[in-house]
Amino acid sequence: MSLSRRTFVQLASAGALLPSSLLQAEAGATAPLPGTQGVAGNARVALVHGDNRRTNVLQALASIDDQVRPALRHKKCVVIKPNNVSTTNQLAATNVDALRGILDYLEPRFHGPVVIAESSAGDTLEGFEHFHYNDLATERRAQKVSLVDLNREGKYEAIPVLDADLHVAMVRLAARVLDPDAFVISSAMLKTHNTVVATMSVKNMVLGSPLHSAPGELFWSDKRKFHAGVRQTHYNMLVTAQTLQPHWGVAVIDGFEGMEGAGPSSGTAVPSHVAIASTDFIAADRVGLAVMGIDPDWVGYLNYCGTAGLGQFDLAKIDVTGATIASVARKYALHPDLQRELEWMGPLNVGSPRVGGLPERHEYVYG
Repeated sequence: MSLSRRTFVQLASAGALLPSSLLQAEAGATAPLPGTQGVAGNARVALVHGDNRRTNVLQALASIDDQVRPALRHKKCVVIKPNNVSTTNQLAATNVDALRGILDYLEPRFHGPVVIAESSAGDTLEGFEHFHYNDLATERRAQKVSLVDLNREGKYEAIPVLDADLHVAMVRLAARVLDPDAFVISSAMLKTHNTVVATMSVKNMVLGSPLHSAPGELFWSDKRKFHAGVRQTHYNMLVTAQTLQPHWGVAVIDGFEGMEGAGPSSGTAVPSHVAIASTDFIAADRVGLAVMGIDPDWVGYLNYCGTAGLGQFDLAKIDVTGATIASVARKYALHPDLQRELEWMGPLNVGSPRVGGLPERHEYVYG
């Protein structure tokens, strides 16, 4: 993706928040900076097609067992992060049978506690009840399954993002998804999105980890700070992903019923009947885009994550096992606001003032 000088100048106002790959592009460097040109090696992604949601998820995880198990055995607990952007619309939220498929995989392989933890956009506990997650604590007593509302728990670590004026704003990320002793599983879906085109495993973690006020408190929401502009949203997601990625265990994307159109909460169902799993969250989402027939260049935050080396975004370097992408792909209808969503790709219309210069016969002084 090209970077205009004007775009660079605007982003550079964030100072140390600017990725080194973009600094290199502006400087015209010819040699890649370490860790800024994406992932060199191939990633493996399991793609399963079948007529049972729970079985699909189990089989997808079993297909990459040799990659999951070595990391899992060193952890003290598992944290499953579902996606409950809505607490009432099942199509917009992780299905309990997808969670059962994950628990089926874990049962013979992990004997520590399993926590299903969410910071829903609404009342998390309402979603747990409405979608029957609470049943899992009873069904899976032997697996020590519990459910936690991250907003009520209120434990966090703070990181900086950009606001609408390109000033630094602090956001609180749930401490559980940053716990070095936890194996974090993102349980997401295939969905279109009203701001960033598509949402899957990465966005589930990045926008599901910031907290908001618990019911009964004076309202505040750090999730809202990410929606500071069509450009800043993608960049803020990258910054957050950089913090979260070292703690990621495995991405699970349930596409038994995907969502097209007015996603992530009000779209319509697409019976894709697939499940995707990978220890590389970026690669999992890249395969998800291909399954949904979405142009990967349109999804800024995933492009940024790939460029910054958080995972493999080059489909030619992703080994897909199980079903072929061609056999399950279909064109999802995108959000009606797509053209405005894509404005992040074009040049900025307003430039920063030219400062720091000397008379024309001199070069600019940096440093």
